[in-house]
Amino acid sequence: MLRQYELVERVLAYDPDADEAMLNRAYVYTVQKHGTQKRASGDPYFSHPVEVAGLMTELKLDQDTIITALLHDTVEDTLTTVEDIERLFGPDVARLVDGVTKLSKIETMSESERAAENLRKFLLAMSEDLRVLLVKLADRMHNMRTLHYIKSEEKRRRIARETMDIYAPLAERVGMYEYMREMQLLAFEQLEPEAYATITGRLAAIRSEEGAQVDAIALEIKKALAEAGLRVEVSGREKHPYSIWRKMAERHVSFEQITDIMAFRVLTDDEDDCYKALGILHRAWQMIPGRFKDYISTPKMNGYRSLHTALIYSNAMRVEVQIKTRDMHERNEFGLAAHWAYKQGGKPDGQVGWLRDLIEILESSHDAEELLENTKMAIYQDRIFAFTPKGSLFQLPKGATPIDFAFAVHTNLGAQAVGAKINGRHVPLRTPLGNGDVVEIIKSRTSEPQLSWLGFVVTGKARAAIRRFVRQKERAEVAAIGRKLYEEIVERLPTKIGKKALADALKRLKMASEEDFMFAIGAAKLDDRQVMEALVPGSAANIPEENWPSQRRAIAVRGLTPGMAFKLAACCHPVPGDRIVGLRRPGKGVEVHAIDCMKLADGIDADWIDLSWDARTDGAIGRVRAELYNRPGTLAEMAGIFAKNHANVVNLEMTQRENPFHTYEVDLEVRDLAHLTRIISALRASDAVAQAERI
Repeated sequence: MLRQYELVERVLAYDPDADEAMLNRAYVYTVQKHGTQKRASGDPYFSHPVEVAGLMTELKLDQDTIITALLHDTVEDTLTTVEDIERLFGPDVARLVDGVTKLSKIETMSESERAAENLRKFLLAMSEDLRVLLVKLADRMHNMRTLHYIKSEEKRRRIARETMDIYAPLAERVGMYEYMREMQLLAFEQLEPEAYATITGRLAAIRSEEGAQVDAIALEIKKALAEAGLRVEVSGREKHPYSIWRKMAERHVSFEQITDIMAFRVLTDDEDDCYKALGILHRAWQMIPGRFKDYISTPKMNGYRSLHTALIYSNAMRVEVQIKTRDMHERNEFGLAAHWAYKQGGKPDGQVGWLRDLIEILESSHDAEELLENTKMAIYQDRIFAFTPKGSLFQLPKGATPIDFAFAVHTNLGAQAVGAKINGRHVPLRTPLGNGDVVEIIKSRTSEPQLSWLGFVVTGKARAAIRRFVRQKERAEVAAIGRKLYEEIVERLPTKIGKKALADALKRLKMASEEDFMFAIGAAKLDDRQVMEALVPGSAANIPEENWPSQRRAIAVRGLTPGMAFKLAACCHPVPGDRIVGLRRPGKGVEVHAIDCMKLADGIDADWIDLSWDARTDGAIGRVRAELYNRPGTLAEMAGIFAKNHANVVNLEMTQRENPFHTYEVDLEVRDLAHLTRIISALRASDAVAQAERI
């Protein structure tokens, strides 16, 4: 553990103007407040905040951050208050300590809810000042280093999983690669102990048997570059054990089949020398196509800059090489923390692009699981680069689509997207983007996000925005149902009511708005009696039980939107032209069935709603079963019938193969019942089709 004078000397070494007295006071304060508290290792508890502060000095962070690290557990674990911190150490330190304190665990919640709530508080705190993130990462780093002292295996694995899923990716996103690698290694040891032991053992064996090989290859690289007149530093190492294990899992290969276990770093004097070194190495050894990446001309979102390449050295041995300047290397290791060192002065800028995305996800997410899912999507690595037509650069995860790109540019652009061009060519919205693609989004002000987009978007920001719109749309539609039911209830009241009665009803029910009231009625959270009593107290008691209408009320609703508050039942696939009825259960949307659907018998516990199709409805999905003769060309003939009748095939599945017939079930986009009937008639008239019917 760092002694008091050692910690102060470290700070003064890079910041001679630091307030020595305040640093000493903070050190003594944390020792006194934590007193006789012990850690699982048996060490005094105050050793933990002191070590966290030591990690902050390695990043050469400002005085307030060092003091925050010393005090970060005092509010949570002692009788100290934020007001005490502000009085003794100033408002900035108090704000930072409060930000870190907000991340404390909430033990009464389930594991996923607790993790999500901690993450929610974490994002809000670091959105105000990213030094909160730096202190928390150092706090988690030291806790991971001492994790083996915790006796409970379940608790160790939970902490390790949280570290692997959230904190290691966050460290990567701010460019703190040393933190990321060590966190991953320590978490890997707990989560996959057998794999960890095997891989580290194999690496140790390679090191002892071929220990000189890494040095020999590094010397050859340095010699080749020196002969070309470049002054460089070259170092080599085996790749990270967790990186090797992940590659084994992704490629489904054994340790022996991993050929690029060695990695080398070349440090040059300036940027020009990086590109010169790259050319020399590519001439000296064969490069592996597809493995070259230029992060100097196009840095990563966290500011990381380097050239990456892979070479075949000898005997088919593959090695990875990173080429960067010494300044790039220092900034890469410290990441964004390098920009926030004491010498930069002023308050750090916390609103970097990816953090803004996280905050938007935070505001859009509906529950704990959704927040965790969307945030993990946003913070994981493996990025591609894509450009707007005007040349603005956006980084996205691999597999991102034009919809992901549109939401990355601006939420409104994503919401209004109707089409896309990639490199000048029209493409479907689900098309994966490639590195360097120029993406043009075609938009319409009348367009809105589609529920089907959730089937292919990969970014947390896009997913959160789409789900938020769906929820808003659903809420509006349920509220519309509620308003119709409300009008029906009001007609049965013994007296006419005005706006004041409605306002009084909201107060009695403790509801914030009229829309909330209508939504509660539409979602069956309030029954008729409750609504009447809220509007006119005592009115429901005057109505005899036998005069209450059946719970199955019939109302006319138009403008169905499949997938929102209204869901077209998959059992009968109603289409415009069918007589339809809705089943409404508490807390759920309306499920729309054809009037002759056999499943309606299961709706005895639901409200029945008489529905009618809106004239503007542009179609639905109809399902057809067709038995085709098993001979060449019959499937093509069926497809031709669909095309001739302007019906788009959404899904086609062979359900039975029994010579001489093949049976298919086909989902078709049709305008209405008449359209679907014409298609079935055309199928029945075809020599290729033995039988056709609507399902």
